[in-house]
Amino acid sequence: MRQAGRYLPEYRELRYQTGTFLDTVFNPEVAAEITLQPVRRFSMDAAILFSDILVIPHALGQTVEFVEGEGPQLGALDVQRDLGLLDTSRLHARLSPIYDTMARVADGLPAGKTAIGFAGSPWTVACYMVEGGASKDFAKVKQAAFGNPMAFGGLIEILIDATAAYLLRQIEAGAEVVQLFDSWAGILPEAGFVRWVVEPTAAIVDRLRSQAPDVPIIGFPRAAGQLYDLYAEAAGVDALGLDPGVPVSAARRLQAKLPVQGNLDPIWLLTGGPGMMEEAHRILDGLSSGPFVFNLGHGILPSTPPDNVALLTELIHAWPQH
Repeated sequence: MRQAGRYLPEYRELRYQTGTFLDTVFNPEVAAEITLQPVRRFSMDAAILFSDILVIPHALGQTVEFVEGEGPQLGALDVQRDLGLLDTSRLHARLSPIYDTMARVADGLPAGKTAIGFAGSPWTVACYMVEGGASKDFAKVKQAAFGNPMAFGGLIEILIDATAAYLLRQIEAGAEVVQLFDSWAGILPEAGFVRWVVEPTAAIVDRLRSQAPDVPIIGFPRAAGQLYDLYAEAAGVDALGLDPGVPVSAARRLQAKLPVQGNLDPIWLLTGGPGMMEEAHRILDGLSSGPFVFNLGHGILPSTPPDNVALLTELIHAWPQH
């Protein structure tokens, strides 16, 4: 999950010297430094690239803007009318600063630390592209997917191609693991989940495996609930990211199929104290005897005290089976 961000004073000092959020993402020197900050401060076992899932629509030519306090805003895409406006020919040219960032991160990591690349999964990226930003009910994107699956499938195919190509370039630049974030996987019913979450993920995994067979792929179908089992069996990923709603007992069952990653609620890290430590112990007790990456169940919150992060990482590093 996201490690770098506004909870770190060194991030804030650097971030606001560079202009907009996207200016920061596309500045390799600054983005690499931000990526490495949590590793330096907390001795994290891995560094995940400082970027955003919406760099793909941005690279395809869609208008993308991050408004402080409001989140991402995009020029909403009509799948029947606008697919021809997406320009795949300049994808790598527009994303080349991110590949530079990954190379800098890989070069700058201490020995024994892992560089993680990532991308948004096609369904989640399509949600933002069609809705024009975040949404409460996702009515536009669901209507597009349910009502015009052929046109919507055209968008998903574009995103499969772009995402696989993007992740392969990250791997070439030094990413040792890649992760697919499907933040809005949980809003779909089972049939839609199979068609728009599982199948596109499996297509991307197949392409990555054909060219980078030794690079592990983590899939995170957030809020998938009982459909986590289906995803674990059919998406083809090497490990499974879990949101905070997955009980340890269910995570243990999934762990029999795949390594699992997660799933401390970020609010515990924000809150700290004995409660945080007790919850971390509960997760570690339940999952650390199998293949497991301790992590949050979603991104770290901006108001999280760095001291809480330090205490948690110390606990994990001292754990007997670390």
